[in-house]
Amino acid sequence: MTYSEKRVWLIVTISVLLVSTLPYLFGHLTAPPNREFTGVLLNVSDYGQYLSWFREFQTANLIENKMTPEPNDPVFFNLLWWVMGRLGWYTGLGFTVLHQFLRLFAGIAFLGAVYAFCMLALPEPRVRRMAFLLAVFAAGFGWVLVLMKYTVTKGELLYPLDVYIAEPNSFLCIMAFPHFILANALIVIVFVLAILGHSKQQWRYAVAAGVVGLILSLQHAYDLLILYGVLGTFTFLITIRDRRIPWFLVKSNLIVGLISWWPGLYSVWLTRTSPIWKEVLAQFANAGVYTPDPFHLIILMGLPLLLAVLTFDGLFPLNKDSDEFLFVKGWFLTGFLLLYVPTDFQVHMLNSWQIPVCILAGRGLFSHIIPVILEYTGEAKPQWNPQWVVRSLTVGVILIASLTNLYLFAWRFVDLARHDYPYYLYHDEVAALKWLDKNTEPEDIVLSSLTVGQYIPFLSGNTAFLGHWASTVDFYGKRDRVSRFFEAATPEDERAKTLHTFGVDYVFQGPAERALGGYDPTSSPWMALAFSAPQVDVYRVRHDKL
Repeated sequence: MTYSEKRVWLIVTISVLLVSTLPYLFGHLTAPPNREFTGVLLNVSDYGQYLSWFREFQTANLIENKMTPEPNDPVFFNLLWWVMGRLGWYTGLGFTVLHQFLRLFAGIAFLGAVYAFCMLALPEPRVRRMAFLLAVFAAGFGWVLVLMKYTVTKGELLYPLDVYIAEPNSFLCIMAFPHFILANALIVIVFVLAILGHSKQQWRYAVAAGVVGLILSLQHAYDLLILYGVLGTFTFLITIRDRRIPWFLVKSNLIVGLISWWPGLYSVWLTRTSPIWKEVLAQFANAGVYTPDPFHLIILMGLPLLLAVLTFDGLFPLNKDSDEFLFVKGWFLTGFLLLYVPTDFQVHMLNSWQIPVCILAGRGLFSHIIPVILEYTGEAKPQWNPQWVVRSLTVGVILIASLTNLYLFAWRFVDLARHDYPYYLYHDEVAALKWLDKNTEPEDIVLSSLTVGQYIPFLSGNTAFLGHWASTVDFYGKRDRVSRFFEAATPEDERAKTLHTFGVDYVFQGPAERALGGYDPTSSPWMALAFSAPQVDVYRVRHDKL
């Protein structure tokens, strides 16, 4: 790694981490006097679940699902949120502070791992710098949809998932989804260790890769499909090329698998034997987020994917590339097939796929595109400096590839400037939840809107009646029950049946709940006022009156 490369890496890393922190500062500093910023930038529904895990893992090694009122055993484990929870317990720091530490740690780990991989795969410094910058900043052609939104589609953003799917967008993940970027870093580290082990024929690299794979699987068990699929493809390609079985590589893969596989097995066992977790997995379809078809995949991935595909020179003959670059090609092709694995979580297979895409795009740009343009400009514009042409092309490619991220970054400020749900809660809502924390039992069930329910397990420690699109069993049924509950015209016996059937202990009524309907809980004989603030009331359910 040259001095120039070290400087580029350091500048990019510091810049990305500082810039991605600005929306959080904005959210906290501009919060109105009556509202509190939750510290979450995007995908609040899933973060509500992570917040719940953060709290529960502070005092337990295995936790229950507190996003649903059905009784369930404490059988769930996630290493990342266990570590975060324990750090919170031992240091006394809250989620907001520890989340920023996680972002910084995960971002540095990812940026370091990606550059290390680029150094293995690409011998030319300028090419790996280009691949690295694309891997960090590229986001797709979603900016075209944004331009259409403000021109021809009259305010409607067509195909919003082509803009907002986070898994292959490194900058967006560093900014808002550090758990994704940490998983991506671990995937890349496993591959770096695997390549080094293969080239050096040393078992220690396989053991280290297995340990890192184990850490990954304890956080994201589904990412094992990426690890095993890519390592298997690489072994297969080496076997075909050399016309013999690479036994060291085969045994290394077995070591990686034997060390890392068991959390995946536990996840399979859990989602097949536990009725609650079986239902949670089945409800992943509720999100309606799947890998886009190839056309929309181009919109999502943008210019790097186009460059990678258009300049891809094929696999054969296999001996034309180094082992390291053969690994990149195998990762690219295997990763594409995994994108459409027939599961409801297939979109997560986009995790880390931007790395081989951007490496292929960087090499393709310098080996195919730039030579043709230099030849043309040399004939048509001999007065142009070739270095200026190359620099202009590379800067232009990076800018075009980054436009969507510029929009996503700017839009965070627009979104937060509304100071509204789901990124902000009223102080009265927070006070009510903290009252529940001090005056009720953790197993008590609280019925509220989904807006507040996603924060209940974290802020009050109670169980939410309605909290998450997958983790709440029969999500749509409970969502409809909540809507009906707060409608003024709903018969009293229907409300009483909901409370009795699910053993609801408290009803939370604030601005979000009043927006659902005009129900007045004081009109029900089985509701007793337990907490009151100007904007929020909490009622205890008197089951003896139901």
